[in-house]
Amino acid sequence: MSAASTPPAQASACRVTATVGVGGAPLGIAANRITNTVYVTNETSDTVSVISGQTNTVTATIGVGIVPFAVAVNRKTDTIYVTNSTSGTVSVISGLTNKVTATITVGSFPQGIAANPKTNTIYVANGGFPGNILSVIDGQTNTVTATVPIGTHATDVAINPRTSTVYVTNSGDGTVTVINGRTNTVTATITAGASSVAADPKTSTIYTTNGPFGTVSVIDGQTNTVTATVPVGAGPDGVTVNLNTTTVYTANNIDNTVSVLACGRQ
Repeated sequence: MSAASTPPAQASACRVTATVGVGGAPLGIAANRITNTVYVTNETSDTVSVISGQTNTVTATIGVGIVPFAVAVNRKTDTIYVTNSTSGTVSVISGLTNKVTATITVGSFPQGIAANPKTNTIYVANGGFPGNILSVIDGQTNTVTATVPIGTHATDVAINPRTSTVYVTNSGDGTVTVINGRTNTVTATITAGASSVAADPKTSTIYTTNGPFGTVSVIDGQTNTVTATVPVGAGPDGVTVNLNTTTVYTANNIDNTVSVLACGRQ
């Protein structure tokens, strides 16, 4: 394409305001909106970078386990949880001191992690062999109180705190395991996208990405059925929901795009 035919850059409401250097191969990221602090797992450095959202600077670097993968924040207790995929552990970090306060042994190759601030319960999806279990952690005692069987090669986990329902994507068998968080029992297994998962508690709708097929599965959380399959970009992986606007965003890692879905109330 010649320079004359190149379309002009489009104006955007979003712009990069800062670039923050962290550790090696940053992977997982989570924010505590109450303290305006961001936490980043650095896969090859075995560390977590702590970033001030006010100054966009790294205020601490915390050593954790081997190959830290995902991170979750319980904003009510200001506690951070990191899955260490090679160590088979979860590092517990105090947001007040930026120190590791506990290391919890979970299943094989833990990846996805989510915290329910209402119940102070943490859920860890273990995707390795002989894993295929969800570890349930009591955030007060830092102990595993239950293990729940899930599908193969679990990659991500999300919670609907209003219903205490937990959703785990299993990339090995292309399913979503639905778990009652009050009883720690499996209530359904749904064939759907199985890369990443996000829950919208306002509409009781679940969204999962299906990387190989370039789609997002929309699941009705009341009936546990897939109500729509939406084409997005190539290789969709991460997914999140803006709860204020009911807008869904997917990170498409093959064509380097983000798909924006105006889903509305189901």
